[in-house]
Amino acid sequence: MSKAIFPGSFDPPTNGHINIIQRASRLFDELDVVIAVNKSKRCLFSEEERRSMLCELVRPYKNVCVHTYSGLIVDYAQKSGANVLLRGIRNTIDFSYEFDLSLMNHNLNANIETLFIPTEQRYIVLKSSAIKELAEFGGDVSQMVPEVVRKALELKYKK
Repeated sequence: MSKAIFPGSFDPPTNGHINIIQRASRLFDELDVVIAVNKSKRCLFSEEERRSMLCELVRPYKNVCVHTYSGLIVDYAQKSGANVLLRGIRNTIDFSYEFDLSLMNHNLNANIETLFIPTEQRYIVLKSSAIKELAEFGGDVSQMVPEVVRKALELKYKK
């Protein structure tokens, strides 16, 4: 049985994230979407808000579960029985950052492999920070995020 982990802050979840989840759900028997909880990082959405949105969004994928975790992702992987970390990459800047991170994770646990999944071209510009900024100024993010996320952003930035 194959199991993978797709970790991230998901603040907020984007159509790019959902695309990676959809594609990965076909590649692995089990997929854990793991919301990284970092108390020093300021997120727009609370841990529970992000979890609630993601749980709704992954409902169509029977082999996908959503979890939160505040420790090292390689520790989560070992505890959960997964040996693959999935990372979506949009460009060479993402690749450079993720490559360095994969080396560190492999150094921490040589049994954990990182697989990179390139983002589909239509999602290449989707970056959570840019989406939040656009939403804050009343821009249309409906093509960038699922409807549940669009509504949540609208509520956060309602003036």
